[in-house]
Formats: sequence, C-alpha cells, structure tokens
Amino acid sequence: MRRRIIAAAAATLTALALAGCSSPSGADGGTGGDGEAGGLIAIITPSHDNPFFKAEADAAQAEAEKLGYETSVASHDDDPNKQSELIDAAISNGAKAIILDNAGADASIGPVQKAEDAGIPVFLIDREINETGIAKAQIVANNAQGAAAVAEEFVAALPNGGKYIELTGKESDTNAGVRSEAFASVISQYPNLTQVAKETANWSQDEAFSKVETLLQRDPDVQGIIAGNDTMALGAVAAVEAAGLTGKVVIAGFDGSPDAVAAIEDGKLLATGLQPAVLISQLAVQQADSFITTGETGEDEKQSIDCIVINADNAGSYTLFALE
Repeated sequence: MRRRIIAAAAATLTALALAGCSSPSGADGGTGGDGEAGGLIAIITPSHDNPFFKAEADAAQAEAEKLGYETSVASHDDDPNKQSELIDAAISNGAKAIILDNAGADASIGPVQKAEDAGIPVFLIDREINETGIAKAQIVANNAQGAAAVAEEFVAALPNGGKYIELTGKESDTNAGVRSEAFASVISQYPNLTQVAKETANWSQDEAFSKVETLLQRDPDVQGIIAGNDTMALGAVAAVEAAGLTGKVVIAGFDGSPDAVAAIEDGKLLATGLQPAVLISQLAVQQADSFITTGETGEDEKQSIDCIVINADNAGSYTLFALE
C-alpha cells in the first residue's frame, strides 16, 4: 500500500510543480554564444553556516574553475535586499553568468530579471522562482518525490500510529511548502497518525530545538517528528535528547547533510532525503558554460533531479551530499 501511495503522491505533486513551467533555453534576456569560455561566474547562495549551501557553493566554484572561469562566492543570508546588492555587484563586475540559490520565490524575480536585462544569464539552483522565461535554468531536487519517500519511511517506523509533530521551513521558500504537502500526501493515508502540532522553525536548528522543547513539555506523549530539513531535524534530536526521550520518538529530516547522516548512524535520526546538491551545482555551471559558448543550454528551463532516502541501511555509503 505504501508504495502505491508514494508513487501517486510524488507523481501528483511533481506534475503540479512542473506543469506549464518549462520553456526552451535561449529565451530573451542574457546573451551568450560568443564561442569563448572564461571570465567571471558569480555564485550566490544562502548562508554557508548550513552545510548544504556550503556544499553547493563549493561544488559550483570547483566546476567553474575546472572549466576555466574565475569565480566570486557570496551569501545573501536569505535577505532579499542583500541578494539584490550582490546581483548588482555581479552586473558591475561584468559576470558572464550567475549561479543563484535565491532568497525568495517572489522577491527574487526582479533581481533575476535585472541581471538578464543586463545581458547576464542566471541559473537557479535548489529553489525556484514564481516565474518562468527569465532564468536560463531552474535546477532543483525533486522535493515532492523525496519528501514523499521520507514520509513513507516515517510511517513505516510507526506501525502502531501515534502523535507526531511537523516542523516546516521558511514560508517564502517554495521548497518548504512542497515538502510539507508531500509529507501530508503520504501521512494523511494513515488515520492512526495524528498531527498534534505544525510549527515553522524557519530552517533553524536553534528555533527547532526551542519549539520542540516547548511542545514536548506540553505533550510528552509524542511518537514522531518530521522536519522539512536536517537542521530542524537535528534541533528536534537535541530537544528529544534533553527531554530524556531518545529512542522513544522517531525523527526524520530532509537534505542529506553530514550531521544528519551521523545522527542516523548513531541511531538518533531515522532517515533523511538526500538532495543531490553537488550534482545540481555542477549541472548549473555546465549549462552556464554551454550557454556562454553556444547560446543554448540544451535543456528545458525547469529541471528536477530525484532524491534518495538515506537510512541505517545505506548511511555507510554516504559521501558529501551523495552516495558512493
């Protein structure tokens, strides 16, 4: 039954996320196709305090330098104003392309358009914007498929049902909503699982710890916690440990961070959904290079890369945001 549920859920949510969203590369905007590689590629992501964002920035930088480009790497810290300033700087510095993990699906539309109007193609990674035909590529993990797979693992670990908490990410981030909907598409099929709280912890480990600590004080008879990313899941792990409930509460996350995999190996975390951050960054840079040299990426604008569930069975094969 679970396999049928996850297949239907992932297919439906992926179709909704991608419907009507692909457009051919080489649309109006940033110019390319001068036949010469080289120059500056600007890489802009959220804070590198999160290992996921550091990994994607490092991977993009390494791939760009391998292909003969200079790079600048900066973080917007999920601040749309800072992101706009960084994009202005990339324009002033004559960047040949921008690799961007954006600071908001709506707030980023204007800055991306500004870069494209200045002749600088933008390649989005990890997070989409709520507009198509501006960026040359929007390459993201298949959050619907991956989150549904994590939810399946979660319900399998709670065969007798019980109460559970969901921790969600930033409301401005489309991934937060997609993952939450995918969790619900699976968990809602199990009436013996009751959601007693759904709280945003804004992707923050400290905020997740504080909220779970409070929720467990209110109701210590919670059997599960499912979180929209690994930093929140690890905050939940710490709160459960502080409450003396380790081993009694099933916790699952999403991202595939090194700390989450270590927690899986320690038996404190059930599973995480591995987003292929390194691969996505490499693809973005390769497509930027293709556009710079030929005027085409060779791919649709909207691209979705499947996730992999990491659990105790395969955690030993983990490398940085990838499996061997």
